[in-house]
Amino acid sequence: MAISKKVKNALNGASWVRRMFEEGEELKRLYGEENIFDFSLGNPNLEPPASLKKALKTLADSPIPGMHRYMPNCGYSETRRAIAEYLKEESGLPFDEKHVVMTVGAAGGLNIVLKAILDEGEEVIVPSPYFMEFKFYIENCGGQIRLVETHSDFSLNLKEMEKAIGAKTKAILINSPNNPTGVVYDQASLEKLGELLKKKSQELGKTLFLLTDEAYRRIVFDHIQLPIAFRNYPHTIRVTSHSKDLSLPGERIGYVAVSPLCEDLEEMIAAIIFANRTLGFVNAPALMQRLVAPLQRNSVNVREYEEKRDLFYNSLTSFGYEVVKPQGAFYLFPKAPIENDVTFVKELQSKRILTVPGTGFGKPGYFRIAYAVDKKVIEGSLPGFKEVAEKFGARKR
Repeated sequence: MAISKKVKNALNGASWVRRMFEEGEELKRLYGEENIFDFSLGNPNLEPPASLKKALKTLADSPIPGMHRYMPNCGYSETRRAIAEYLKEESGLPFDEKHVVMTVGAAGGLNIVLKAILDEGEEVIVPSPYFMEFKFYIENCGGQIRLVETHSDFSLNLKEMEKAIGAKTKAILINSPNNPTGVVYDQASLEKLGELLKKKSQELGKTLFLLTDEAYRRIVFDHIQLPIAFRNYPHTIRVTSHSKDLSLPGERIGYVAVSPLCEDLEEMIAAIIFANRTLGFVNAPALMQRLVAPLQRNSVNVREYEEKRDLFYNSLTSFGYEVVKPQGAFYLFPKAPIENDVTFVKELQSKRILTVPGTGFGKPGYFRIAYAVDKKVIEGSLPGFKEVAEKFGARKR
């Protein structure tokens, strides 16, 4: 066999998102892009804010000498300092630049953190449904994923989490706002999760870590204030990116922030920086580090995503679909009106509608819609969603 058994097995269970996206590309070639309603990939369609374009033009017109050379593996000091100032203001904790490592997006950030903390066979607990790449990131680093079901509204099931914590547990990884559900884990849940981790760390005689994937942190609706996990548990590590808030997914720029209260802080930071180098990321993109430094409080117009959510949610529920109303991100995760979500997604595909089966997110019987698309794409898809709902007997509201 030319490739490793581990990679071959991973390929067999690889991303449903990419699979549907690739099928969509073929349909677009056959029928024309304007005739395909593609909700497969969470690819932000909003343009970056004007503030970023202005900063890019300024940097192009007045380049900094040496701005494309290597820098410390943790990133530029001035960028990390700007982020630390923002984190200090947000959390009330004494962040400074040494607590921040610039990364190649949130994916790069998660990989270096997991590499830094995991020994072979240790477990990371992840609420399900979940972003399927988490499994591969954890296994990349010798760990094992342990899935814990959420409640019917996709909120954290802390009782099940407590049952799952054991001698092999090293961390809990949460993603809020959540992909694929759009759910935001509330303040009360994070407080209880912090208490649980403190209790279990004491019982097990070791430190358990809370990893928070906050790639959608700025994409929240209905005036919701996203809880700050740093305040609820000292051994918290935030991983995030500017892919969504500044609409820069292709630029791969993010950061890891380790709580100033974290155990063995200096050693932890050193391990994360070491992993950044040895996993081959080396450092985050230089140009993007320069650009995002002053934009920590900037964002795309989130109201545009909220309007799309409302259009989709109100339409689907009127057709009879069961949907937990998303509070953030740009995803809907309806229940399929039949048991087999893959069959249902194929039926939608016959209407040239591309979605992703919930099986790919650890939740069979559901399907994901990524609505980071033009409004006309949503409007054009609604008759097809209605026809399929009627075919399978969904009850209209």
